[in-house]
Amino acid sequence: MEKRLSRTDLMFALGFLFLLVVAVGAFFYGVKVGSDQANARHEASIKPAGASNVKQSAYSQQDLVSFYHTVFLPYREFMSEWSAARQQWLSDSTVDRSAALTSLSKRAAAKYESAKVAYVSDASPLLASAQDNYLKSLKLFSSSFSKLAGAANDGTAATMFDKLNADAFYKEGVSQQLAAQKQYYAAMLKWGSSVDADVPDTYAIPTVIANSTWKSLPLLVKNIVSAEYMEAGRQSYDFLPQDLTARIDQFIQSGQAEKMKQRSMGSIADMLTGTDAVRGGDFLSLKTRLYNNQTLPQLPFFSPDN
Repeated sequence: MEKRLSRTDLMFALGFLFLLVVAVGAFFYGVKVGSDQANARHEASIKPAGASNVKQSAYSQQDLVSFYHTVFLPYREFMSEWSAARQQWLSDSTVDRSAALTSLSKRAAAKYESAKVAYVSDASPLLASAQDNYLKSLKLFSSSFSKLAGAANDGTAATMFDKLNADAFYKEGVSQQLAAQKQYYAAMLKWGSSVDADVPDTYAIPTVIANSTWKSLPLLVKNIVSAEYMEAGRQSYDFLPQDLTARIDQFIQSGQAEKMKQRSMGSIADMLTGTDAVRGGDFLSLKTRLYNNQTLPQLPFFSPDN
């Protein structure tokens, strides 16, 4: 016969079970509260830092340098090869233009693959757009050259250039290149405004810029104006915006603008580009003379040591 629990034993057992349930519940409640508080503290500590980092990293020196090496430089290397090919065609009528275009098409495709994987910070949307446009340009050039390579040896070099300039893919490739270039220089202006109070982060370009106004502009603003001028020209140039800027400044400073009654940036730029008076590297050769105290990012094409 089973031994029945006394009332005291039963009350003790029930009390023990009750205390056990309360203790377990309190434990898990404490864990949840502690976890919630820890998460709240963690989020509070990282959110301001995250916001600060985004603000600080937008159009930073590091972003501009990284873009230069991973996107801009591969593109410029391709364009240098394309420029060299054009010069060779003009100087040597026996050159195999078909083979050259086929090779250039492959080079454009290779540079596309190289620049495509480059990381560009979301905090710098102008650089992201510039990357997209440089990639589009390379893709279009590759397609254009591949399409025209078969008949490239027909006629003269001038005939080939006429075909290229009439090709929709090639023309759009040039347009995308110039748009990308302007966006890159606009990103430099954003950077400049973050380190120099005299540099605006944007500049509304007037229809006419008088020489007196031009002379008062910071160099980074002049460069974006030159980039805009080049984009409006819708043609491929062998020089960069700072080269055009430097030649305009030299022309004004030397007194030639006054002597020749060229009273605006646009008229001077038209004259200089129309007479092939601007060359790649003009900025570097004139930098010491013209730009001792100008704010510039530390990019290789702004330094004569690179």
